[in-house]
Amino acid sequence: MNIKGIIFDYGGTLDTGGDHWSHVIRDGWNKAGIAANDALFREAYVYGEQELERVEHILPNHNFSDVLDIKMQIELQYLAQTGNFPPAQVEEKAKEIADYCYNVAKENVSKSKVVLEELSKKYPLVLVSNFYGNIESVLKDFGILDCFKKVIESAKVGIRKPDSAIFELGVKALGLKPEEVLVVGDSIKNDINPAKKLGCQTILIEGKDWDESTPVQHDGDSIRQLDEILGFVENA
Repeated sequence: MNIKGIIFDYGGTLDTGGDHWSHVIRDGWNKAGIAANDALFREAYVYGEQELERVEHILPNHNFSDVLDIKMQIELQYLAQTGNFPPAQVEEKAKEIADYCYNVAKENVSKSKVVLEELSKKYPLVLVSNFYGNIESVLKDFGILDCFKKVIESAKVGIRKPDSAIFELGVKALGLKPEEVLVVGDSIKNDINPAKKLGCQTILIEGKDWDESTPVQHDGDSIRQLDEILGFVENA
Protein backbone atom coordinates (compact mmCIF):
# COMPACT_ATOMS: atom_id res chain seq x y z
CA MET A 1 0.00 0.00 0.00
CA ASN A 2 1.24 3.46 -0.92
CA ILE A 3 -0.67 5.64 1.55
CA LYS A 4 0.27 9.30 1.82
CA GLY A 5 -2.96 10.70 3.30
CA ILE A 6 -6.20 9.52 4.91
CA ILE A 7 -9.81 10.66 4.60
CA PHE A 8 -12.22 9.81 7.42
CA ASP A 9 -15.98 9.77 7.51
CA TYR A 10 -17.45 11.06 10.78
CA GLY A 11 -20.90 9.71 11.76
CA GLY A 12 -20.81 5.97 12.40
CA THR A 13 -17.07 5.86 11.83
CA LEU A 14 -15.62 7.95 14.65
CA ASP A 15 -18.58 8.18 17.04
CA THR A 16 -20.31 4.77 17.16
CA GLY A 17 -17.66 2.18 16.36
CA GLY A 18 -19.14 1.36 12.96
CA ASP A 19 -22.84 1.08 13.91
CA HIS A 20 -25.50 3.07 12.09
CA TRP A 21 -26.79 5.83 14.37
CA SER A 22 -30.31 4.39 14.32
CA HIS A 23 -29.13 1.53 16.55
CA VAL A 24 -27.72 3.89 19.17
CA ILE A 25 -30.89 5.97 19.20
CA ARG A 26 -33.05 2.84 19.36
CA ASP A 27 -31.09 1.77 22.45
CA GLY A 28 -31.73 5.22 23.90
CA TRP A 29 -35.48 4.84 23.31
CA ASN A 30 -35.42 1.46 25.04
CA LYS A 31 -33.53 2.79 28.07
CA ALA A 32 -36.00 5.67 28.33
CA GLY A 33 -38.86 3.17 28.40
CA ILE A 34 -40.47 4.24 25.14
CA ALA A 35 -42.66 1.44 23.83
CA ALA A 36 -42.57 1.44 20.04
CA ASN A 37 -42.21 -1.35 17.51
CA ASP A 38 -39.42 -1.28 14.95
CA ALA A 39 -41.66 0.05 12.17
CA LEU A 40 -42.81 3.01 14.27
CA PHE A 41 -39.26 3.76 15.37
CA ARG A 42 -38.05 3.80 11.78
CA GLU A 43 -40.92 6.09 10.78
CA ALA A 44 -39.97 8.56 13.49
CA TYR A 45 -36.25 8.31 12.68
CA VAL A 46 -36.77 8.95 8.96
CA TYR A 47 -39.23 11.77 9.70
CA GLY A 48 -36.62 13.41 11.94
CA GLU A 49 -33.89 13.21 9.31
CA GLN A 50 -36.18 14.63 6.64
CA GLU A 51 -37.27 17.46 8.93
CA LEU A 52 -33.64 18.40 9.62
CA GLU A 53 -32.95 18.48 5.88
CA ARG A 54 -36.05 20.59 5.24
CA VAL A 55 -35.73 23.13 8.07
CA GLU A 56 -32.60 24.72 9.57
CA HIS A 57 -33.13 23.60 13.17
CA ILE A 58 -29.39 23.08 13.70
CA LEU A 59 -27.13 26.13 13.75
CA PRO A 60 -23.36 26.31 13.11
CA ASN A 61 -22.57 26.79 16.82
CA HIS A 62 -24.49 23.71 17.97
CA ASN A 63 -22.42 20.89 19.43
CA PHE A 64 -23.47 17.23 19.27
CA SER A 65 -25.43 17.41 22.51
CA ASP A 66 -27.52 20.19 20.95
CA VAL A 67 -27.97 18.17 17.76
CA LEU A 68 -29.19 15.11 19.63
CA ASP A 69 -31.61 17.07 21.80
CA ILE A 70 -33.15 18.67 18.70
CA LYS A 71 -33.33 15.35 16.86
CA MET A 72 -34.95 13.55 19.78
CA GLN A 73 -37.52 16.26 20.29
CA ILE A 74 -38.49 16.05 16.62
CA GLU A 75 -38.76 12.25 16.74
CA LEU A 76 -40.85 12.22 19.93
CA GLN A 77 -43.03 15.06 18.68
CA TYR A 78 -43.76 12.87 15.67
CA LEU A 79 -44.83 10.07 18.01
CA ALA A 80 -47.04 12.49 19.93
CA GLN A 81 -48.60 13.88 16.75
CA THR A 82 -49.47 10.36 15.59
CA GLY A 83 -51.01 9.50 18.96
CA ASN A 84 -48.24 7.17 20.08
CA PHE A 85 -46.68 9.20 22.90
CA PRO A 86 -47.85 11.61 25.64
CA PRO A 87 -47.06 15.18 24.47
CA ALA A 88 -46.28 16.30 28.03
CA GLN A 89 -43.33 13.87 28.20
CA VAL A 90 -41.63 14.88 24.94
CA GLU A 91 -39.13 17.37 26.40
CA GLU A 92 -38.13 15.23 29.39
CA LYS A 93 -37.71 11.99 27.46
CA ALA A 94 -35.96 13.70 24.54
CA LYS A 95 -33.34 15.03 26.96
CA GLU A 96 -32.93 11.60 28.55
CA ILE A 97 -32.34 9.91 25.19
CA ALA A 98 -30.08 12.70 23.96
CA ASP A 99 -27.91 12.45 27.06
CA TYR A 100 -27.54 8.70 26.64
CA CYS A 101 -26.61 9.03 22.94
CA TYR A 102 -24.17 11.88 23.61
CA ASN A 103 -22.35 9.79 26.20
CA VAL A 104 -22.09 6.90 23.72
CA ALA A 105 -20.63 9.26 21.12
CA LYS A 106 -18.27 10.88 23.61
CA GLU A 107 -16.88 7.52 24.71
CA ASN A 108 -16.35 6.35 21.14
CA VAL A 109 -14.80 9.62 19.97
CA SER A 110 -12.38 9.56 22.91
CA LYS A 111 -11.12 6.21 21.62
CA SER A 112 -11.03 7.52 18.05
CA LYS A 113 -9.01 10.53 19.20
CA VAL A 114 -6.14 8.31 20.29
CA VAL A 115 -6.06 6.70 16.83
CA LEU A 116 -6.35 10.01 14.98
CA GLU A 117 -3.55 11.60 16.97
CA GLU A 118 -1.28 8.65 16.29
CA LEU A 119 -2.07 8.62 12.56
CA SER A 120 -1.63 12.39 12.26
CA LYS A 121 2.02 12.00 13.22
CA LYS A 122 2.61 10.23 9.90
CA TYR A 123 -0.25 11.25 7.59
CA PRO A 124 -2.28 14.38 6.82
CA LEU A 125 -5.93 13.69 7.70
CA VAL A 126 -9.09 15.12 6.13
CA LEU A 127 -12.69 14.64 7.29
CA VAL A 128 -15.49 14.25 4.72
CA SER A 129 -18.98 14.16 6.20
CA ASN A 130 -22.66 14.51 5.40
CA PHE A 131 -23.67 16.87 8.19
CA TYR A 132 -25.88 19.81 9.13
CA GLY A 133 -23.47 22.75 8.86
CA ASN A 134 -22.03 22.47 12.38
CA ILE A 135 -19.53 19.64 12.13
CA GLU A 136 -16.62 21.86 13.18
CA SER A 137 -18.46 22.76 16.40
CA VAL A 138 -19.01 19.05 17.03
CA LEU A 139 -15.37 18.18 16.40
CA LYS A 140 -14.19 21.07 18.58
CA ASP A 141 -16.45 19.99 21.46
CA PHE A 142 -15.01 16.47 21.26
CA GLY A 143 -11.44 17.76 21.01
CA ILE A 144 -10.56 16.32 17.59
CA LEU A 145 -10.88 19.31 15.24
CA ASP A 146 -7.12 19.91 15.25
CA CYS A 147 -6.49 16.36 14.05
CA PHE A 148 -7.66 17.31 10.56
CA LYS A 149 -5.92 19.36 7.91
CA LYS A 150 -9.30 20.12 6.33
CA VAL A 151 -12.97 19.46 7.12
CA ILE A 152 -15.32 19.04 4.18
CA GLU A 153 -19.02 19.08 5.10
CA SER A 154 -21.93 18.44 2.75
CA ALA A 155 -24.04 21.34 4.05
CA LYS A 156 -21.24 23.78 3.27
CA VAL A 157 -19.96 22.48 -0.07
CA GLY A 158 -23.37 21.60 -1.52
CA ILE A 159 -22.42 17.99 -2.33
CA ARG A 160 -23.63 14.94 -0.43
CA LYS A 161 -22.42 11.38 -0.32
CA PRO A 162 -22.66 9.06 -2.15
CA ASP A 163 -21.60 11.61 -4.80
CA SER A 164 -17.90 10.87 -5.29
CA ALA A 165 -17.30 14.58 -5.96
CA ILE A 166 -17.26 15.25 -2.21
CA PHE A 167 -14.41 12.77 -1.81
CA GLU A 168 -12.66 14.39 -4.75
CA LEU A 169 -12.63 17.60 -2.70
CA GLY A 170 -10.97 15.64 0.09
CA VAL A 171 -8.31 14.27 -2.24
CA LYS A 172 -7.61 17.77 -3.55
CA ALA A 173 -7.34 19.12 0.00
CA LEU A 174 -4.64 16.53 0.66
CA GLY A 175 -2.84 17.50 -2.55
CA LEU A 176 -2.41 13.86 -3.46
CA LYS A 177 -3.36 11.42 -6.20
CA PRO A 178 -6.48 9.31 -5.45
CA GLU A 179 -4.44 6.11 -5.36
CA GLU A 180 -2.29 7.61 -2.58
CA VAL A 181 -5.33 8.27 -0.37
CA LEU A 182 -6.97 5.85 2.04
CA VAL A 183 -10.68 6.43 2.78
CA VAL A 184 -12.08 5.05 6.04
CA GLY A 185 -15.83 4.79 6.55
CA ASP A 186 -18.69 2.67 7.85
CA SER A 187 -20.92 2.74 4.77
CA ILE A 188 -20.31 0.82 1.56
CA LYS A 189 -22.84 2.98 -0.28
CA ASN A 190 -21.76 6.38 1.05
CA ASP A 191 -18.04 5.91 1.69
CA ILE A 192 -16.46 2.85 0.13
CA ASN A 193 -18.05 2.76 -3.32
CA PRO A 194 -17.69 6.47 -4.17
CA ALA A 195 -14.09 6.46 -2.91
CA LYS A 196 -13.26 3.40 -5.00
CA LYS A 197 -14.83 5.12 -8.00
CA LEU A 198 -12.18 7.83 -7.66
CA GLY A 199 -9.41 5.26 -7.38
CA CYS A 200 -8.79 5.65 -3.64
CA GLN A 201 -7.86 2.82 -1.32
CA THR A 202 -10.57 1.99 1.25
CA ILE A 203 -11.19 0.38 4.60
CA LEU A 204 -14.69 -0.45 5.85
CA ILE A 205 -15.42 -0.33 9.57
CA GLU A 206 -17.88 -3.17 10.06
CA GLY A 207 -20.86 -2.63 12.33
CA LYS A 208 -24.65 -2.78 12.45
CA ASP A 209 -26.15 -1.40 9.25
CA TRP A 210 -29.44 0.52 8.88
CA ASP A 211 -31.11 -2.60 7.51
CA GLU A 212 -29.68 -5.76 9.04
CA SER A 213 -32.19 -8.02 7.29
CA THR A 214 -30.03 -7.94 4.15
CA PRO A 215 -26.38 -8.78 4.92
CA VAL A 216 -23.98 -6.35 3.27
CA GLN A 217 -21.57 -7.97 0.83
CA HIS A 218 -18.10 -6.45 0.92
CA ASP A 219 -15.05 -7.95 -0.74
CA GLY A 220 -12.51 -5.26 0.23
CA ASP A 221 -10.44 -4.54 3.31
CA SER A 222 -12.34 -4.16 6.57
CA ILE A 223 -11.78 -3.77 10.31
CA ARG A 224 -14.06 -4.08 13.34
CA GLN A 225 -12.39 -1.51 15.61
CA LEU A 226 -10.86 1.78 14.52
CA ASP A 227 -7.57 1.11 16.30
CA GLU A 228 -7.00 -1.86 13.97
CA ILE A 229 -6.15 0.68 11.28
CA LEU A 230 -2.84 1.37 13.02
CA GLY A 231 -1.60 -2.13 12.25
CA PHE A 232 -3.15 -1.98 8.79
CA VAL A 233 -1.13 1.05 7.71
CA GLU A 234 1.98 0.35 9.78
CA ASN A 235 4.02 -0.88 6.84
CA ALA A 236 2.40 1.31 4.21
